[in-house]
Amino acid sequence: MPTRQIYLLSPKELSPETIAVAFAKTSRSPESFREIAAELSDEKSARFHEKWVVGYGHASVAEHAVLHIAIENISRLAVECLESNRLASYTEKSTRYQKWDAKAFFIPPELDGHALLETFKRTCKLLFQTYLDSLQPMRSLIERESTRREQESNDAYDRRIRSQYVDSCRFLLPAASLANLGMTANARVLEYAIGKMLSHPLAEVRQIGLEIKRVAKAEVPTLVKYADAIPYLVETYQVFSSDSSKTLTSEITRHDQIDSDWCKLIDFDPEGEIKVLAAALYRFGGFSYTKSLETIRATSPAERLHLADSLLGRMKEHDIPLRELEYTTYTFDLILDQGGYAEFKRHRMMTQTPQTLTARLGYAVPYRFAQTGIESRYRSAMEAALQAYEELTAWNPQVAAYIVPNGFNRRVLFKMNLREAFAFCQLRSSAQAHFSMRRVARRVAQEIQRVHPLLAKYISLPEEPWQTVESQHFIQT
Repeated sequence: MPTRQIYLLSPKELSPETIAVAFAKTSRSPESFREIAAELSDEKSARFHEKWVVGYGHASVAEHAVLHIAIENISRLAVECLESNRLASYTEKSTRYQKWDAKAFFIPPELDGHALLETFKRTCKLLFQTYLDSLQPMRSLIERESTRREQESNDAYDRRIRSQYVDSCRFLLPAASLANLGMTANARVLEYAIGKMLSHPLAEVRQIGLEIKRVAKAEVPTLVKYADAIPYLVETYQVFSSDSSKTLTSEITRHDQIDSDWCKLIDFDPEGEIKVLAAALYRFGGFSYTKSLETIRATSPAERLHLADSLLGRMKEHDIPLRELEYTTYTFDLILDQGGYAEFKRHRMMTQTPQTLTARLGYAVPYRFAQTGIESRYRSAMEAALQAYEELTAWNPQVAAYIVPNGFNRRVLFKMNLREAFAFCQLRSSAQAHFSMRRVARRVAQEIQRVHPLLAKYISLPEEPWQTVESQHFIQT
């Protein structure tokens, strides 16, 4: 019997395209990966990809070529387009643990020479100055609440309390704020990501797409060289942004005022718990899913309780529930502040449909602005942002989004399965999570537990309800 071998094909020795070919060839070659790779050159790899990936459409081969891309000084609005690609990995500059300086904002190229350029710059400067001026009062407040530990250095103390005082200040940062982003993606994902960027209505995003394509081609010259704007995406945006669509949207808006119920469970499967338990029975049994459903439907409440406890009752803190929980889903219509949405969007296992960022859904006021005596300055800056947004949106709603601060509310439609609900609600309801996200996670969990109490009761949550989070941290939401 051949000896088992497990080893790396190192990107230090082989190009990403060559590694992709070495893995692809194993489907038809009896040779080892080392032997296959030894016969390859960059030129041979390029010919292989031209024939099989480009010519015959075997795009899965490109998934073996992985790139790590550093992207610096782009707007947080542009970050949204990059992070909308589900099958990639990202780490971005945190608004909770870092501080922005007064000039750290992007000026959209669409504003070059435009009469509204000065309005945009003046409003950004006001928001950033108010942000910077709020840092010390917020820090002083937290210092009174959080005493220094014995022998704790100034730097260590600041790192420990920083998120607590920056958490509120960040509500002032506009979507134009500059950020750095690390992105890891395979060439197949990257090709589509570039296509999305080149199809985007914002010039900044299209420019980033061209730069990423140029950088990626140096590593995977064949696999991304045909990435281009996608007519389907461009045309669909144009149709829904047309005058007729805008008229329809305006008509809807007049009758759809901001609802006080900011988190609505709008769709779920009443038999969702039955289907999950039937899937678990199917996994460990030997009969059809139809028979599994019939069996679960015929069980008593006590028997279902026992099955639910067998499925979820033994989970510990870091355990992940079985995939069978994915057989039931929940659709929510959510309104949350833009700063919260920036964290919410990272949960890409959900299906998310965010609306264009706007200043017309009101803004949140963190309670700490009142505690520090600077609530009036905060509101004044937010009202200035609202006025600038209205001036900009009359000309270009997409560009206007750059001026909208984190504190303004945003609508997002999302759908998640029960397994993802466990991950999201438990992670974002923890004491370390931002209070905007704690409020959302606990409310989402409450809604799911209301309709599916048998299984959702195993979602591990702090005792603090979402209403308490809201009352402790917000004057208005």
